[in-house]
Amino acid sequence: MSILATIWEHIENPLVYAIPFFFALLIAEAVMLVLEERREAKEAAERTDGGVLGAAPARTPKTGYSAADTRTSLFMGSGALIAMLVFKSLTLVLFVFIWTYIAPWQIPVTWWSWILLFVAVDLTWYCNHRFSHRVRIGWAAHQAHHSSEYFNLGTALRQKWNPWSEAIFWLPLPLLGFTPWTIYVAFAFNLIYQFFSHTETIGRLPRPIEFVMNTPSHHRVHHASDAEYLDKNYGGIFIIWDRMFGTFQPELHTPKYGLTKPVTTYNPFKLEYFEYANIARDLRSAQSWSERLGYVFAPPGWQPKRLRQSEAQTPSTMVADKAAAVESV
Repeated sequence: MSILATIWEHIENPLVYAIPFFFALLIAEAVMLVLEERREAKEAAERTDGGVLGAAPARTPKTGYSAADTRTSLFMGSGALIAMLVFKSLTLVLFVFIWTYIAPWQIPVTWWSWILLFVAVDLTWYCNHRFSHRVRIGWAAHQAHHSSEYFNLGTALRQKWNPWSEAIFWLPLPLLGFTPWTIYVAFAFNLIYQFFSHTETIGRLPRPIEFVMNTPSHHRVHHASDAEYLDKNYGGIFIIWDRMFGTFQPELHTPKYGLTKPVTTYNPFKLEYFEYANIARDLRSAQSWSERLGYVFAPPGWQPKRLRQSEAQTPSTMVADKAAAVESV
């Protein structure tokens, strides 16, 4: 067996095996949403015919599916699988070296180490996810996942093609002694769990579950562009990290999904890379190294002081881009 095949066997099996179930559930959700929409339309027509229009409050409609949007998400998901294979093949070499020659000990692969690893991987996911929202160069890669104005199981497959930051936040794991291939398996199961959080068909779950786990309700908040929902609920499997570190926000109303500056394209290449182009444009206009560093490492929407002062002198435009100061994920 080739080295590449061996790497694939170790680090990608759980996710690959889950793909057929992803598609089956995606289709089932789409059909269920269509049937629900038809049922509600029929009920509304019956209320009107019966002369009791307005007797029942109108429900907030679900975003459902769009053929063009879903097609784009599936294409981006396919590209992400290829990027993930390349990325993980390269980082596995680095992680094996760290685990073999630098780690002070090596944790055996046992039932308790798997539990510990799942918790550790989810914590690193939280840290990387928060970085990806609060640091512009990280957001440039991650914003593609948030670019859809729909929220469904198809949106879960709208993944980034630039997973470089994950290696940075995973580095402590082999250093702590976790066997490298197990890190990728744990991460695959983490992603599988998160697939199910991308849906409007599930409401609130029982309170103990909502308190500990990341649920569809919590993740709907995370994908919202509403001001009160921005930069909240970064957890992957567990929501306890958000509760511990002050980034938790319960779902108060139906969110408005997507970016604070909506995209107007279904071109996956533009969706994946347009923010990198924006960074390059801003760097060309920068007048100092502090401005260059700000454009790369400050939160999304950051501007140098001279531009903020200029906007303050023109009241008609001073709030035009304020909502973009912190992008939604």
